[in-house]
Order: sequence, then C-alpha cells, then structure tokens
Amino acid sequence: MSAYSKIPADAPPSGVIHVRYRHTERFTVVGNHLAQHAELSAAAIGIAVYIQSLPDGVSVTAKALALHFSEGETTIRRALNELERAGYIARPRVPLDGGRFATRTLAYDKPGCVPESKPKPRPKPAPAQAPAPASAPVAPPPPTEPQAQPQPSARPEPPPPPTGPAADLLAHLRLADPRLLLSTGDVQRLAPAVETWLSRAATPAQITRTLTAHLPPEPVAIHHPARFLEYRLGRLLPPPLPAEESRPPGPAPLVTCDGCERAFRSHDPDASCGDCREAAA
Repeated sequence: MSAYSKIPADAPPSGVIHVRYRHTERFTVVGNHLAQHAELSAAAIGIAVYIQSLPDGVSVTAKALALHFSEGETTIRRALNELERAGYIARPRVPLDGGRFATRTLAYDKPGCVPESKPKPRPKPAPAQAPAPASAPVAPPPPTEPQAQPQPSARPEPPPPPTGPAADLLAHLRLADPRLLLSTGDVQRLAPAVETWLSRAATPAQITRTLTAHLPPEPVAIHHPARFLEYRLGRLLPPPLPAEESRPPGPAPLVTCDGCERAFRSHDPDASCGDCREAAA
C-alpha cells in the first residue's frame, strides 16, 4: 500500500488536494468565517475550534486549556483575548450569593448569534375510545389488608472530616486567603502531600507561607484551589534533611577545669586544662 492516496487526474497543478471523508459521528461543524479568519492567529483559531467541539460545562480557562495544548498559559491567554475581541467568546461576571461574583464563559459558533430555542413537544392526541362491550356483572374482589407505605430512604451521612496536622493545615488555609477554600474530599486528597512536607522537618508555618505566597491579586479568582495547591506542594517540595552522621562536626562544648576553674573546650566533661595537666605530670 502506498504512503499517500492516488492523485486524481483532474486535480489542480498546484496547491492543496483534499482527500474527503464523510463523518457520521464525533464531528464538529465550523464556519469558514472562523477557519479562514484573516485577523486571528493560528493559536486563536485552533483554540476556538477546540472550544466549539466541547460539551457545555467543560472548563475553558487558560489553566485548563494549558493541560490539553502544548502552548503555555501566556500564549493561550493571549489567544482567548483575541477571541473575545472578535466576538467568539464572552466572559461576563455574574453575581453570586453573599456579594460575590463569578466569571462565566459564553462561546459563540458565530459572533452575534443568539441561543437556539428548543421547540416544545406537541401533545399527542388522545386515542378515540371505543364503547366497552356489555359484560356480565363481576363480583367485587375480596378485601385485602392494607400494605405498608414505603419509608423514605434516609440521606447518606456525609463522610467524617479528615483529622491530623496535615488536614488541619489545609483546612486553615482559607483563613489566610478565602479563595483557598477546600472541600472535605480535597483535604483528604492533599493531606498525604502535606505529611511529606512535615516529614522533611518543614513547620506548619513554613508550609502555609509557601502555599499562600505571591497569590494572584484580588479580586482575581482561583477557580481550582485544590489543583493550585497540589501543583505547589509537588513543585516546591523541599529536600530531606541530611542524616546526623553526615553533618560536619561542630566545636567542642565549654567545660570548666576543676583545678583552676578556667573555661576551655573539650568533649570530655571531666578533663583538666593543659596547665593543670602539666602541673600534675
């Protein structure tokens, strides 16, 4: 089998030759106004096509897209700004409870289009009822004992909150910055990483200072605090301390000579100074 398809006889003498395939599943319709946009960069067009292929509810932040593409967050953030200026995405801020705000992303298949309204299903006409045939009277069934009503199922109990120094440290991070609020599941997942830091002689204050240093300025939101902390716990993990025997020996402690009460350094607490040893000799 050859490495490429056979070139048709009526193909143009230069330029691209399309080898078409009719998709029947897992495909996305993209308008040429986007695919052949004269002002958007290649990165912006590619990210726009990827966003149009995603279902509703998938995160399309710069951090989330950087996990899919090889481009860095700076390039992806610049491409998202291009798409926003061209009208392919909008990122309005919507109010939440308690005076908070959240940024939502609207992706447009074509700039200026409006959401399609879903048609309501028409009610089916009721079938014509035929007259019931005459029948002989039927005796009523014997009375039956009333059945017990099913009891509503109890709600499952929430899992107990994790405990221990690592879990307490993670739970208290929201006091340092309210954007670092973690769920019970997030604390359970991140606690082993914090325990690794504690096993390497890092104090809780040092760990908290490392995890909360140089955060984005408010009101910039941290959409995935657990993923953000997981990255810092893995990337900034300190090395273990060297063993005691590998440390360089320190100076001998100060001891007092019993003969002249002179202070000198010696590893023997009962040793005498040099002058007293010569006098005794």
